[in-house]
Amino acid sequence: MSRSPDTAVPLDGAPPAPAGSARDRAGLRGLARGGALSLAGAGVSAVSGVLVVLVVTRTLPQDTAGIFFTLTSVFLIAGMTARLGTGTGLVYAISRAHGLGTAGRVPGFLWVALTPVVGLSLVLAGVLLLAAEPLARLFTDDDVGSTATALRVLAALLPLTTVSDTLVAATRGHGPILPTVVVDKVGRPVVQLAAVAAVAAGGSVVAVTAAWAAPWVLSALVAGWWLARLQRPHTAPRTGPRVAAGTWREFWAFTGPRAVTSVVQLALQRLDIVLLTLLAGPVPAAVYTAATRFLVVGQFVNQALAGVVEPRLSRLLAVGDRAAATTVYRTATGWLVLLCWPFYLLVMTYADGLLDWFGPGYDAGVTVVLVLAATMLLATSIGMVDVVLLMGGRSRWNLGNALLALTVNVVVDLLLIPSMGLLGAAVGWAAAISVNNLLPLAQVWRSLRMHPFGAGTGTAVALSLGCFALLPLLVRLVAGDGLLPAVTATGLGVALYAAGYWRLRRVLALDSLRALPRATPPRSPDAALDGVPPVR
Repeated sequence: MSRSPDTAVPLDGAPPAPAGSARDRAGLRGLARGGALSLAGAGVSAVSGVLVVLVVTRTLPQDTAGIFFTLTSVFLIAGMTARLGTGTGLVYAISRAHGLGTAGRVPGFLWVALTPVVGLSLVLAGVLLLAAEPLARLFTDDDVGSTATALRVLAALLPLTTVSDTLVAATRGHGPILPTVVVDKVGRPVVQLAAVAAVAAGGSVVAVTAAWAAPWVLSALVAGWWLARLQRPHTAPRTGPRVAAGTWREFWAFTGPRAVTSVVQLALQRLDIVLLTLLAGPVPAAVYTAATRFLVVGQFVNQALAGVVEPRLSRLLAVGDRAAATTVYRTATGWLVLLCWPFYLLVMTYADGLLDWFGPGYDAGVTVVLVLAATMLLATSIGMVDVVLLMGGRSRWNLGNALLALTVNVVVDLLLIPSMGLLGAAVGWAAAISVNNLLPLAQVWRSLRMHPFGAGTGTAVALSLGCFALLPLLVRLVAGDGLLPAVTATGLGVALYAAGYWRLRRVLALDSLRALPRATPPRSPDAALDGVPPVR
């Protein structure tokens, strides 16, 4: 029997989706409210990250800067390994529990997530402590002692870093995005920037590394306090086992594949830096980090929107409301293009001037910027396809995709870095990003019958190309290069862009933002899933 496109198909015995249009059920106003706050936090985080790189590249010699970027990459990969994918697992499990009316199970999910995370983080910290000197000898021949000491500092802080990020993710499962914004997007990055700036002039890789990592101690304390407040209404006096029967199996059946996937995905972002250091030296690694720092701004935007979209998609797919879930996916993709494409197009246009900010010698990364910015245009036009795949319960597929992308990245890097250096690393990452987006796009279409290509996405693409690609090209042809033509083209582009998306706000679903100043959070038990309610 055929169904209309808006007919919800319940999954796993869940109740049927509520009546109403898919747009109404998608809760775009709540999505807009949470998304606006999350994007503001992502903006602070992105700017802080770029400024940290600027401070490091402007104050440290290129080889020392390359060592710092390599050590922090190793640290972040170790932390992601220790988290075992529990961030996404907790968002999925907690938001699903709210959607199905079983929020009393949340403490059990927290227990089964944190227990192995704490244990593994302690083990990995011990490994880094023992291997500090051998690793330091791989990364440098000049300052092995300081590099090893910096690694030991990172090892000591690894457990708190891991727990902090896991607790922050758990708060998102309850719905409010505010803890993530305050702790992870604003508080920690701003403190990191201030701390690094305070010690960078001394030129010590140990001091800069410690200043960069220490703020996670404070974020762990704040995140734990905030999660306890969110959890309190759902915590009843314990009269039975701490964890209900089957909770371990249920949680880790989804999260287990994610544990590997999360490490692989971070490796896709950071492994190039480590490989460049090993194959070409720390100086190319410093230049590559500077050249790619602009590009991760779009990843911050994607993460900000994902933090709001994840629990909503999980709940909608739990009740089988694929029409509303598709509306969320397409709307979020349109917003992602609207926010990211102008930035990437401008970065491609003015790459040489932007890289001059980092100091002499960093303009060698211009081709890296061009290759990867073009690749990110493709990736953002597909939207947060991994989130859709995960919230649809396909974590094993997500793992397979990530492993294939990482394999492509490593193979291409090993083949091209020795002969092409920076460009070889850029081509390897571009190939991996393409695989990691196009393959899950095909899977989401085949398994869930969902895709991101709606009127909003197409409109955002056309606006971006017209205002930030064609217009700057015309101004350059007429007025030539220089600061004044660049500022004029950018100013005109911004003005036309704002006029265009205001006129087309209904197509782009930006009319949902009109509810922001006067919206009040719902008072139902699932209020946390519909926006950013005040913390009780």
